[in-house]
Amino acid sequence: MTSATELFRDARDFLLEHREDYATAYEGFRWPRPEYFNWALDWFDRIADGNTRTALHIVEEDGHETRLSFEEMSARSSQCANWLRARGVRAEDRILVMLGNQAELWITALAAMKLRAVVIPATPLLGPADLRDRVDRGRVRHVIVRAEDTGKFTEVPGDYTRIATGAAPDGWLPLEDAHSAPAGFTPDGPTRADDPLMLYFTSGTTARPKLVEHTHTSYPVGHLATMYWIGLKPGDVHLNISSPGWAKHAWSNLFAPWNAEATVFLHNYTRFDAARLMAEMDRAGVTTFCAPPTVWRMLIQADLTQLRTPPREVVAAGEPLNPEVIEQVRRAWGITVRDGFGQTETAVQVANSPGQPLKTGSMGRPSPGYRVELLDPVSGAPGAAEGEIALDLSARPVGLMTGYHGDADRTAEAMAGGYYRTGDVASRDEDGYLTYFGRSDDVFKASDYKISPFELESALLEHEAVAEAAVVPAPDELRLAVPKAYVVLADGWQPGPDTAKVLFEHSREVLAPYKRIRRLEFGALPKTVSGKIRRIELREATAAGSDAEYREEDFR
Repeated sequence: MTSATELFRDARDFLLEHREDYATAYEGFRWPRPEYFNWALDWFDRIADGNTRTALHIVEEDGHETRLSFEEMSARSSQCANWLRARGVRAEDRILVMLGNQAELWITALAAMKLRAVVIPATPLLGPADLRDRVDRGRVRHVIVRAEDTGKFTEVPGDYTRIATGAAPDGWLPLEDAHSAPAGFTPDGPTRADDPLMLYFTSGTTARPKLVEHTHTSYPVGHLATMYWIGLKPGDVHLNISSPGWAKHAWSNLFAPWNAEATVFLHNYTRFDAARLMAEMDRAGVTTFCAPPTVWRMLIQADLTQLRTPPREVVAAGEPLNPEVIEQVRRAWGITVRDGFGQTETAVQVANSPGQPLKTGSMGRPSPGYRVELLDPVSGAPGAAEGEIALDLSARPVGLMTGYHGDADRTAEAMAGGYYRTGDVASRDEDGYLTYFGRSDDVFKASDYKISPFELESALLEHEAVAEAAVVPAPDELRLAVPKAYVVLADGWQPGPDTAKVLFEHSREVLAPYKRIRRLEFGALPKTVSGKIRRIELREATAAGSDAEYREEDFR
């Protein structure tokens, strides 16, 4: 009988073999669907056996470095698992893990998997109110946090085990004591592939955060698709800029790189410094790089040629990447930033994979293992040229959540009619390439024309004055709604009527009349703690009106 490890390795190796042959990879890939599977035991510990290559490399702002081999990570996670078990952690217990980019984050993730405990990742940016919600709705039994964050939990009631890294205060157990635990780990029992592994609270850009449930296969195995999109290979050094606690961190700082047997590299900083980041990338020999659009937009404000040896593969995720950013990186590094689309609920569903022809503005084609449909906005039928991105559940991909934990109605709504509905809108061309329009809630009509905020934001970013932009509908008596842009200016530009006039002129030059920016306001963009723009706040502010708003008709 073929073991779960062999099934996983065969699927992984097929994608590696065809990493630049999309047609073969898409047609030939089959998800491994073992009945029992524990990624930490059946994959990581197997590849770590006697493996002294670096698994995790962290560089701090002060220059201090942490390097741990695959073998060391395996041993330390087993010690941690034994220590946690001795403190009462059992299978399916919920552990809220709120750590920074520190070795303990990866060690506890592996340890929890070995114990079959369920991890609720949380960013250290969360405050007491968010933590109360997570502890309550997540039914948390244990928390593992940095010592400096323990004070937040004085306002979070509950009978949960308190564990801290660093100088643990009274009432908290020091995680460092795990170093004295035995390294030989014996699991309490087998892990079913569909056992719960992670509970993710979504970023809540438009509503109360949802609680997304993933299993021991949906993320670990599902991120074979993410490995393929990034273009990871054994021996790579991968840098992904993402905040711990969010799904993209697990995507590209845990599962995808270690699926490929690559090194995870991190550079911690308190304030983004493009020159320092590129220097560390050169020194560490980074070969693959992923960053959110916000970071890419900050990078292109710097001299990209400071990076002496650009990575082989560069990708962006979190929100669509604007064409102007892609072009500037191409000119400086000679490589193209490849976009991808996915959600907390899934791995990467659509992407521009390595070696494939790219189309400007397109996020690519469906990932291997994903049957992607566009549902007609009126009839809900598949096959639309433009519609809601959905996954065909008759060929349910492994990399799809179980559902929204504790919310059967919302799960049923998302999975209605035999499709998982993403809530995102795209178009598909004759070659199968998908172009992102936006969230269904964000797309709006002006004078009966459909407006994609992303398209208008991309047009604004072509101007040197614009560092970031977000477009929302503004009420208008004649047109029902008109596009309003909120703009963050690049260095050297000042908010005021002169700059507003320049941007309105730019809008008239590059956009069709019905798409033009009609109103404009300068200022910071409200964002979630994961860095996504909270458009709901911008829509509410627009509806309320603002004295700081500029109108196109005032500059004619």
